[in-house]
Order: sequence, then structure tokens, then C-alpha cells
Amino acid sequence: MVKFPEADARMFKNKFVCRKCKSVMRSTNMKIIAGKVSCRKCQAKVLKPKRKK
Repeated sequence: MVKFPEADARMFKNKFVCRKCKSVMRSTNMKIIAGKVSCRKCQAKVLKPKRKK
């Protein structure tokens, strides 16, 4: 899908999607695993990585 690595990093690196309200936010993997990051809209802590189609 992506032609060059800079675009791939811009679109998918450290981006996570809330499983409840589907809003997208950027954070590191370690903060997500530790549970330090919550959704801005619904304050849920259940996040998944952005999917590469």
C-alpha cells in the first residue's frame, strides 16, 4: 500500500485506535502496555494499533 518508509511511519507508527469510540491517537507502545494512556473522548484504556489494509 505505501510506496516509501517515510509515509508508512507517518501513517502507522505509534498510532492507536480506541476500541469503543474508534478515535485515533498517537502514543508509544510501552505507555499503551502499561495502561498510562486513555482515550480523549471516552476515557477508555482499551486501545489497538491502527490496521494496515
